[in-house]
Amino acid sequence: MRLAFFAQESSAIKTAIIEHFPQYRYRQLMQWVYSRKICDPSLMTNLPKDFIQWILDNYSFSLPQIDQERSAGDGSTKYRLVLQDSSKIEMVLIPDKEHKKLTLCVSSQVGCARACNFCATGRMGLIRNLAIHEIVGQIMLAATLSKDKRLTNIVFMGMGEPMDNLDSVLKAISLIQEEDTLAFSPRRITISTCGIPAGIAQLADSGIKAKLAVSLNSALDEVRNTLMPVNRKYSLAALKHAINYYLKRSSFRVTFEYILIPDLNMDSSAIKALQSFVGDLSCKINFIPYNPVPGLPYRAPEEAEIEAFMAIASSLNQAITLRRSRGAEVNGACGQLAAN
Repeated sequence: MRLAFFAQESSAIKTAIIEHFPQYRYRQLMQWVYSRKICDPSLMTNLPKDFIQWILDNYSFSLPQIDQERSAGDGSTKYRLVLQDSSKIEMVLIPDKEHKKLTLCVSSQVGCARACNFCATGRMGLIRNLAIHEIVGQIMLAATLSKDKRLTNIVFMGMGEPMDNLDSVLKAISLIQEEDTLAFSPRRITISTCGIPAGIAQLADSGIKAKLAVSLNSALDEVRNTLMPVNRKYSLAALKHAINYYLKRSSFRVTFEYILIPDLNMDSSAIKALQSFVGDLSCKINFIPYNPVPGLPYRAPEEAEIEAFMAIASSLNQAITLRRSRGAEVNGACGQLAAN
């Protein structure tokens, strides 16, 4: 049985190769795959036929297949991908010319069990977790699609709750951070969560370096209970305890994502509660206007409502940003991914 190449640590690949071939063949293979982004051994022109055949006999280089591609006017492109079992997921490539960034939004599950009631993915329910090679495969596919524009950032903000598939997520991150693979900087990788304390603690203890983003959306338990069923199991107090644990073990501050939904979390009491929750935390806050999802009862805030809210939010001591979601017109923005 062939092994999934994109689930293998570089040390394991190296050990397997040098049992049969000179060590420099390992370096050649890794350069072809991770530097040149060529994932078909038959196209690796400086490799001998016996080595190519050995590679093909021992490893599968399969990547998710693009089923649909939709580009927005802002340059963001959403890809619907088909996996080997015919499951479908979505990833989004988001260019930022002003800051010379190219961000990939990666999925970690097919669907999601957490059922946040403002999110399209949550309406799917959980179908299954993604395997390591399916996570890394999205990254490699994106790299092949953007050879002339190097990926600069990876955010686990696609379909699924990363903390519910954390072992595979962490192994995928560890793999792409290896020097002989993509050597991806920990500062350029963000794991987003709806707020699973055990997962946050596991990330803190894992030794894998990555930034943490928490989908907060309200600092009032009664409001967060309405928006996010996870809060009924893990209260804001439990979430804050886990965040403090992470901050003690990480050099990165936490990012809070706060989706602005009129008549729910945009009044002065919401700001007061937020101020109390984040007041002693090393963090920044991204305020994100809600992106409408067909069939859900919420609406996007009007510009006047956003301006009024941000004027009040300026009283917060933490760094705050109004972040406009990219790719909304192709349902590729925050909360809109559903593999439709």
